[in-house]
Amino acid sequence: MQLTAEKQAEREKTVHSRQVLFAALPPEWPEPLLPRIQDHIRASGRKVVVLDDDPTGGQTTHNLPVLTEWSVTALQTELVGDFPCFYILTNTRSLPLAEAQALNAEVGCNLAQAAHRCGIDFAVVCRGDSTLRGHYPGEIDALAAAIDATTWPVILVPFFLEGERFTLDNVHYVAEGDRLIPAGETQYARDAAFGYRASDLREWVEEKTAGRINSANVQTISAHDLRHGGPERICALLRALPERSVCAANAASYRDLEVLVAGLLDAESQGSCFLCRTAASFVRVRAGIAPRPLLTRAELGAKEKTGGLFVIGSYVAKSTAQVAALLNQSQVAEIKVNAQALLHAETRDKEITHAAEAATAQLASGRTAVIYTSREIITGADSERSLQIGKAISTGLVSIVSGIDTTPSYIVAKGGATASAVATEALSVRRALVLGQILPGVPVWQLGPESCFPGTPYVVFPGNVGGEDALARTAEIFG
Repeated sequence: MQLTAEKQAEREKTVHSRQVLFAALPPEWPEPLLPRIQDHIRASGRKVVVLDDDPTGGQTTHNLPVLTEWSVTALQTELVGDFPCFYILTNTRSLPLAEAQALNAEVGCNLAQAAHRCGIDFAVVCRGDSTLRGHYPGEIDALAAAIDATTWPVILVPFFLEGERFTLDNVHYVAEGDRLIPAGETQYARDAAFGYRASDLREWVEEKTAGRINSANVQTISAHDLRHGGPERICALLRALPERSVCAANAASYRDLEVLVAGLLDAESQGSCFLCRTAASFVRVRAGIAPRPLLTRAELGAKEKTGGLFVIGSYVAKSTAQVAALLNQSQVAEIKVNAQALLHAETRDKEITHAAEAATAQLASGRTAVIYTSREIITGADSERSLQIGKAISTGLVSIVSGIDTTPSYIVAKGGATASAVATEALSVRRALVLGQILPGVPVWQLGPESCFPGTPYVVFPGNVGGEDALARTAEIFG
């Protein structure tokens, strides 16, 4: 969607220089707090459970399991295991609100039952931020009801360093070079299913709750609180939150998150309870995970001598530019899928069969197959119909991957809905391990033994992450 000249002029009035805004911030809290957070997590014995509304939530962590099923038995096994944190892939962002709420309620009930059986306490993080898009507040309300947490304050933390998204003076920004664009002025805010107008998190909460929570009643944690007051100040603020309130946290660095989490853990140790809806950066700190370098080619573990497989459903402008750069690689074979054909019964099967056969042949020859949907944006009359269209296209890509007979040396799925559907439906993944990241904000799973391609590296590539050369660089890293 192109902005008119008038709209572009209005947008430019709200754009700020990153350098100028960051220079106005107080100095960061001087003390590294991750060791303190790790000690607190070990002492409490509480597991961090991350409900992920699409599979990209492992963008910042490593060596953690991700489940795609949530039976009481499976959850109990993870709760008593050695990992301090685990993910549950709900993929609710691809569902209508009622289905998303029902699923979160089911997960919450099963989690509560599993915790009761094994006597392990847990803390829940809803990793649901995709530049403020998703089912808020509906699915977190459903989860709260299921785990008897309806009075707990909700903490919003959309800061995501790897995606260059910052919250300053309560406004959430997306960086474009040195320019900071208010989130409500970006293409993400015009999403057909999860669009919004507000960039100030207080106004965003009012918008998303349809006025049930007035912006004036949204509590905030400021940069001054974080950088001058430290964990003690944050603990006091969180302890003072009213029941059922919402608190939006500013953050511009990982040190800010360390201060926030240290204060939150202190508040919990004094009897407070919270639900957190956050982006991926918060998860790493809340789970006490130390950062690690990007994965090397040797660590990725690609063993097959066949070509790699790219499956690209995301159609945002950034993804389209990345596809174009990828297709310029010499060992890449283009397999374009007509998205419109996937929506009609008379053309669907032929389109699927052709793409699957082409991909099989290319992989067997040692070339990397790039399956991608045509780039037009197809929307419905309302948000629910738009989600149904997206689901139909995603299901078509699943059928294509299911029809491939050659094991790829690696798989890259571009777009959260695409990555989830391919993993769970085409590859039958039930449990995987987040190895780390191949690029900033781009997680890599090692597929479990129950999957169609056990041990194969699976790159979960978010639709809105990376520069124009990101997919091409991914192919180069695998070689």
